[in-house]
Amino acid sequence: MAEGGRNRGGNSRKRDRRHDDDGEPERHGHQQKRRREESTSSKIRRMMLNIAASDKLPQDEAQDIARLLGESLDDEAAMTEFFDTLVQLIIEQPFRIPHVAAVAFFANDDKPEITAQAVKRVGTKTQEMLRTGQWTEFKLLLRFLACLQSLYNDDGVFTLLNQLFDTIVDLQSANENDVVGLELVKIILLTIPYAVASAGSTSHGKASELLEKTGIVAANRLPIESLVELYVADSTEKPFPYYSAIGMLQTQLEREAELGWKFACIPRFARYIPRKLGDAEPMEFASQLHAFPSFAVPSPVNPGTKLLFPEAYFSLYADTPDFETVPKTTDIAASLLRDAIVDTINQLDFNRDAAARTLVELDNFWALPTFAPRGTPPDKLEEIAPRVPGWTEGQTLWKSEDMIIDAIFSQLLKLPGPEHKLVYYHALITESCKIAPAAIAPSLGRAIRFVYGGIDILDLELVHRFCDWFSHHLSNFEFRWRWQEWTENLEHSPLHPKKAFIIAALDKEIRLSFAKRIRTTVPKEYHPLIPAAMDEDKSPDFKYENPQTPFSPEGVALLHQIRKKAPDSEIQETIDKIHKQALEQGIVDVLVPSTDAFVTAICRLGSKSLSHVLSCIERGKERLMSIANTSETARRQVVASVVEYWKDQPGIAVNIIDKLINYQILQPSTVIEWALVDHLGAGDPLTKDWVFELVYNTIAKVTSRTRQIVTARLQKGLPQEQIKLVDDELTKDRERSRELFKLIADSISGVAEGSADGLIEKETSGELTAEEGQFIREWAKRWHMVFVRKAQVEESVVGEEAVDARIRLLALEPELEPEPEAMVEGNGVAEDVANVDEEML
Repeated sequence: MAEGGRNRGGNSRKRDRRHDDDGEPERHGHQQKRRREESTSSKIRRMMLNIAASDKLPQDEAQDIARLLGESLDDEAAMTEFFDTLVQLIIEQPFRIPHVAAVAFFANDDKPEITAQAVKRVGTKTQEMLRTGQWTEFKLLLRFLACLQSLYNDDGVFTLLNQLFDTIVDLQSANENDVVGLELVKIILLTIPYAVASAGSTSHGKASELLEKTGIVAANRLPIESLVELYVADSTEKPFPYYSAIGMLQTQLEREAELGWKFACIPRFARYIPRKLGDAEPMEFASQLHAFPSFAVPSPVNPGTKLLFPEAYFSLYADTPDFETVPKTTDIAASLLRDAIVDTINQLDFNRDAAARTLVELDNFWALPTFAPRGTPPDKLEEIAPRVPGWTEGQTLWKSEDMIIDAIFSQLLKLPGPEHKLVYYHALITESCKIAPAAIAPSLGRAIRFVYGGIDILDLELVHRFCDWFSHHLSNFEFRWRWQEWTENLEHSPLHPKKAFIIAALDKEIRLSFAKRIRTTVPKEYHPLIPAAMDEDKSPDFKYENPQTPFSPEGVALLHQIRKKAPDSEIQETIDKIHKQALEQGIVDVLVPSTDAFVTAICRLGSKSLSHVLSCIERGKERLMSIANTSETARRQVVASVVEYWKDQPGIAVNIIDKLINYQILQPSTVIEWALVDHLGAGDPLTKDWVFELVYNTIAKVTSRTRQIVTARLQKGLPQEQIKLVDDELTKDRERSRELFKLIADSISGVAEGSADGLIEKETSGELTAEEGQFIREWAKRWHMVFVRKAQVEESVVGEEAVDARIRLLALEPELEPEPEAMVEGNGVAEDVANVDEEML
């Protein structure tokens, strides 16, 4: 009872159920609680959101919704709710596009005005996405229109597809390396299957003509494609070869045309055709046809805000000799399923739980039978197939779990970068495992083994991403993994990529837990990789407490003075003592030993937590700034001291150095010079994941700032003086970035070529074996590839040519009236640019 719910736990007096609220006897049949009836608009929304996810057949669900819409045609609220939900589902849940199109398809039988309005609403939204360069949304909306191809009285969606191809020709003619044209080709090729599945044989000729046109563009390989290869280009035995996503899609469609345009995985919906009573012949029945919306392709084409690069198709499970758990790369289903899954992942990023649940239900949304029952072991697929309804002889059933993990890893390991933050994909895998552990976990285990098997030739940035995910994932599941499988790799040198990965993974697990806990989760053979000193729950030793350490008394004195917040003059006296002794010992830059003592003391006092160390840095900020501005050698010593103190937990050192850059105590160039010049030696630091993390994060910080300035420059209606200020700042930052990339390339190239002095000396002296020297050279080549790619990516975003092109496009947009709130005093955007460093804190 409603009343009882309100009074639960608050009022012990019980109402006599035989009496109503006025104390009068309740009439027979009268219910005290009135059931609240669901409104038509709410019911339509609920049915739309659940389509293809209930126990009913999707076709029956679509017909029920169409019938309800027909009965509610005069209900303005219900119709508005339907059209709003329709567009929302198309954009957010690509799996449901054929099913919501079926609603419009069935509605056309009795109420064609509903279908006409649906086409109009979606068409308007499609034009908007085309104008603004929102290509994923454009593709999905166009897919809905393609699913209704049989209801158009003209060429339908093929009209727009041919318009798009004409635009591609213009774009390619102007720039043979154009990537917007490639994106449009992909959209065309991914739209054709849905149009053909809807219209049947009547569309085969148009599809073949279009496919013949796209073949030339799809077969063309751009130089920039080398940046998106997952494995080292000159490797002879890659776990999975490089496939251009567009080139593969073109080939698959040509094969599908030869097979009769089957597109077996796309769901079809049969119309109910009435028959006369007692007559086997169907009555004459013709659907009302509609005009396809007209579209204007903008010129110039807006590339959109998302970076566009050629795409590689990568799979963990495809084309394996053992079991066919996912479509072969020659099968069009591989591209259709992957595209829909990836779009679902990226479009539902605002709700990882909903995204994971939708993915786990993947098999509900495709034609039967496309997938085997969930959780079917790979070796049982052939055995169980004949028992699946609708199965035909020779048909292969795939594992939906493998398709899900395959797609998520394709984004996690996407180059040059994924669409969302990496932690989103981490969370998606975790949620999927929690929702369907028995089904997902085995697929995930096979994925881990596949990636680890090729870790020695995998792109180094992807190794770093995979290591981050692997350690993070294990932390969510009690750090359980079958480490015994990798025990044989412990015999390798630490320079071997597979052992280096194990060392990095254990280090990151320790960051997420503590050493003693991690030691209990791995076999004893791994224990030597976890320093015994870390088992004790205490801070690292303070080296100046050892009397044998140079400047020991002064180092201890500085520790006590900083702890008790002694006046600056007292600290300076201690530092002067170090300077005096350093001069007597012949040390040229006396700031180096005093900086070492001061920074080590800060690390010791701040070792309890990040907040402690930040507090200590705040207190010593002025002195640290003074050091940094006085001596370049001492500035690099700041980095060296932090790393030395946290040598057993380098992840903490990386974090502290990142904060020192935020405080502008350290310059990015200082960090990179220390890592790749002072610390490089023979090149063996290149094998350590934390060194890569340090350099990579530092570069990311620099490029992020430059991109923020570009964003500020691309605001509409900036006053001329602000434009000049932003342009000047952009020019300086752009050059700083280029100098850093050049510094990295120059530092690594000697090692990669085997001409670095440190490497030659160690190989000559026998400290490094020939095999270890080769390992180091290979590591350097992989480093070089990562940062060459990052440099080229940044040029495509913040380079003069890229920015000028966006400015020209900006000039073509209509002028906007300034909002009253914007008419304030101050420097506006110029002030934002000046404060970019402040925001980095």
